[in-house]
Amino acid sequence: MILDVAVPVPVDRLFSYLPPREGPVPDQGCRVMVPFGRRTVTGVVVAAREVRQDDPGETVPEKGLKEILRVLDAEPLFGESWLEMARWVSRMYLTTLGETLATMLPGAKKAKDLPLAGGDEPALAPRELELSPEQIQAIETISRPLSPGEESWHYLYGITGSGKTEVFLQLAERALAAGRGVIYLVPEIALTHQLFDHISRRFGAVAAMLHSGLTPARRLGEWRRIQRGEARLVVGARSAVFAPLERVGLIIIDEEHEGSYKAGNAPRYHARQVALWRSVQDGAACVMGSATPSVEAWHLMQTGRLGRLVLSRRLAGGALPSIRTINIRGASGLISPPLKEALIETHRQGGQSILFLNRRGFAAAFQCRSCGDQAECPRCSVPMTYHKGQSRLVCHYCGHRCHPEQVCSRCGSLDVGYTVFGTERIEEDLSRELPGLSLARVDADTTRPKGYLQDVLERFARGEIDLLLGTQMVAKGLNFPGVRTVGIIMADTGLNLPDFRAAERTFALIVQVAGRAGRFRDDGQVLVQTLRPEHDAIGRAAAMEVEEFYRQELETRRALLFPPFSRLIRLVVRSSRRDAAEEASEALGRMARSAAGTLPGDRAVDVLGPAPAALERIKNNWRYQIILRGAGLGELHRVCRPLVAESGKMRQVHLEVDVDPVNLL
Repeated sequence: MILDVAVPVPVDRLFSYLPPREGPVPDQGCRVMVPFGRRTVTGVVVAAREVRQDDPGETVPEKGLKEILRVLDAEPLFGESWLEMARWVSRMYLTTLGETLATMLPGAKKAKDLPLAGGDEPALAPRELELSPEQIQAIETISRPLSPGEESWHYLYGITGSGKTEVFLQLAERALAAGRGVIYLVPEIALTHQLFDHISRRFGAVAAMLHSGLTPARRLGEWRRIQRGEARLVVGARSAVFAPLERVGLIIIDEEHEGSYKAGNAPRYHARQVALWRSVQDGAACVMGSATPSVEAWHLMQTGRLGRLVLSRRLAGGALPSIRTINIRGASGLISPPLKEALIETHRQGGQSILFLNRRGFAAAFQCRSCGDQAECPRCSVPMTYHKGQSRLVCHYCGHRCHPEQVCSRCGSLDVGYTVFGTERIEEDLSRELPGLSLARVDADTTRPKGYLQDVLERFARGEIDLLLGTQMVAKGLNFPGVRTVGIIMADTGLNLPDFRAAERTFALIVQVAGRAGRFRDDGQVLVQTLRPEHDAIGRAAAMEVEEFYRQELETRRALLFPPFSRLIRLVVRSSRRDAAEEASEALGRMARSAAGTLPGDRAVDVLGPAPAALERIKNNWRYQIILRGAGLGELHRVCRPLVAESGKMRQVHLEVDVDPVNLL
């Protein structure tokens, strides 16, 4: 017998091994330890076949094959339908099956026994909530029975606080009652824990949590519970879309617009794309929701491919907040007088406030005020950030740390220091200027201690904290009755990035952060500080002109042939040697143009570049990019596959392939 094993290497083929000399023969879907060159790696058995000595078509003789060293799983981790999903991901995102399986499967060798969600207590009976007519219509529309191969894609488009979560949960109840499984995706691991606590109280032991932040043993334990059918409602971040659920009936993608649904490492899959494919295979409904849909999703709603269901009012009775833009050009600090006064008045009236800044750290840049030279990471093409608590400059791409210079290395000036403030500096200023307010900061630096984030959010919910200051995570999924005022300290941080999605991200960020204010009251207010109040994304968000923003953005994308009016594949060639990266990118660019030249005119592929990436160097690797643009993925794949194969022959060079990229940095 010969076992075909997928190994996590960038070689697009399976490798044949003999069964282990002792013990049972591993089944398809079991992980195994195998010798591979001079090392031992973990692979996955994907096929087994008997070899007949008299079969002239058999090309792999048993003689000379190596044996499997160790079988890691007594039972398979997946079945044939799940393996077909892995094969589709591999083809779609141009990675090998071995690399794909290594990402999709849990990594532990032994599962951890877990207490059931909700303990031994039965699930609570759902509260009898009074649903709005819009909620009822959405539930009835989505709940109709489906057959495998049938598309049932829906978008729950509603203002912040309009009751999307309750619709999702009632849909989940119906799917479970019908004997179907449910996958509920959220964009952040931190939100997974909050949602899971709520769901486990409501649904009991049927719920499971699955994401990459779990320990390997716990992740494998949850995987086995799902696989055995003990858990039929899976809550998690993007990797939960691969849960080994049988008979999936519903896939939910909450806050669909978030870029975190796209994986940053190979295979660079988008959970939304996988969910849509899986829903069709399983005859399941796929339901997305957001107050700020991605431009691609908005376009699908316009063309009728994605059913649009609208929730137009806040269920708790709170009105949409008033939004005011504040021009801070020439301001001496980053907390303007109007924002400071609003914080003081909110506190005086017994309300709470949230301040948002899309930067962490004490300052965004350490800069010479005479010549403008910035302290850049010696290994990456990005400014370093000054962290006062550590008295260090830190690169947030590679982690490099160093002491700040006291003299400008370019012009010799002594007038050097931090310029654009971050959350740590603002926390310090607010504590000094508003000593009567209790303040908590929530960002990637402060939330590393286990349990810190949950503790802060619970204290804020109880009213023990007056002001919550944070970065990206305060814009997502928070729902606090006492919040009256929300301040966005620098709304245009991302507008200068060389990325065609910059306006979309800025618009979504303002609307989402603004949605934290006044959810249970009529006096909510949002103050948006900006250097560019005239920018369309900021002006439309402040005026809540959602339809107008999407219309203008789609017109711009159509004129420039950017998604959703094209598909893209981004190739990044990187090397520790600049000349090697540049030469390889030029060679691959010539190959791409040659391959594109053989396509008929109605299936043309544009080859843009090669050119230095916007972030030209990261972790001592020089980066050059090539963008392939076409109407469909079939032609793009045809041009790209030979480039992937050719890059494997190049020395000292690595090729990153990103199908449908969400950023071009």
